[in-house]
Amino acid sequence: MRVPSRTPLLALAAVFGLAFAGPASAEPTRYPLTLENCRETITFSAPPKRVVSIGQTQTEILYALGLGDRVVGTAVWFSPVAKPYEAVNAKVKRLADNDPSFEAVLAQEPELVTAMFEWHIGPNGIVGKREQFAKVKVPTYVSPTDCVGKDNSGGGDGVRTKMFTMDLVYQNIREFGQIFDVSDRAEKLVAELKAREEKAVEAVANLKAKDLSVAVWFSSKDLKGDAFMAGRNGVPAYILSKLGARNVITTNEEWPLVGWESIAAANPAVIVAVKMDRRRFPADDIEKKLEFLRTDPVASKLDAVKNGRIVVMDVGATRAGIDTVDGIETLARSLAGFRPVN
Repeated sequence: MRVPSRTPLLALAAVFGLAFAGPASAEPTRYPLTLENCRETITFSAPPKRVVSIGQTQTEILYALGLGDRVVGTAVWFSPVAKPYEAVNAKVKRLADNDPSFEAVLAQEPELVTAMFEWHIGPNGIVGKREQFAKVKVPTYVSPTDCVGKDNSGGGDGVRTKMFTMDLVYQNIREFGQIFDVSDRAEKLVAELKAREEKAVEAVANLKAKDLSVAVWFSSKDLKGDAFMAGRNGVPAYILSKLGARNVITTNEEWPLVGWESIAAANPAVIVAVKMDRRRFPADDIEKKLEFLRTDPVASKLDAVKNGRIVVMDVGATRAGIDTVDGIETLARSLAGFRPVN
């Protein structure tokens, strides 16, 4: 089984034989800039010079836009930073691998705090509420991928009321472009991602992937207990839908806990196992995931396991960001490489 590596956008584009026509020139930002963001109104009088980024996807979008020199602190990392950004990331202070404190964020004297999840900055934010930051005159920006078509009021990973699409990532990129007055860079990045996505979908157009049943396993608190599986409207479900495959999990929860007996009843033809560096739960370790699938009395009987149709996918691809396209490419390559099952 080949574990995919995360590669630079342009390098992967070269592998897929893409040639990009430059996007139309974008207008420079006129300040003051006012945006509506996750039910809040935010205003900027100038491009922020000091940014704290809480969430790997947000951090890597900033790096991809050439804004690494503005980032003064990061937190919430699931895997190593993508290789193109290793040098710039090495110069940036990591406040925490997981959740930073409100005080640690403010100590960096940010002019903007951006978050990947409302779980961190939102109505019940564990780092801080948006009004807390507003009181000290620090604007906050939460990725639209976590609030548009998604209800986080119940806590946890939230419930998606509408299918995630990459348009939300493109909105995030373009709004960063406006905030930092780099809209030309934002449009170029969006064009590259769209071209890669189209190419990956074309690569499996002739495969019999339509309605292929798939389950995506993120992790488990206990290896022998229920598993966090991708819900029907999240990022992994979007990846499956782009390739014509079907998610066997039908709940709207982002990452519902599902028993292996229920997964066995659905009997997916393919299992996607998520690989990450985080070690919060035992099943965060990909090797433990794979060993469980091979040896568990229930999981080992699944068609996906018996037929060797297990895809290892980097955690970044399962999160709403620029790496989501990596997930489409990874699954497309894997489906193309699987032998037909009689």
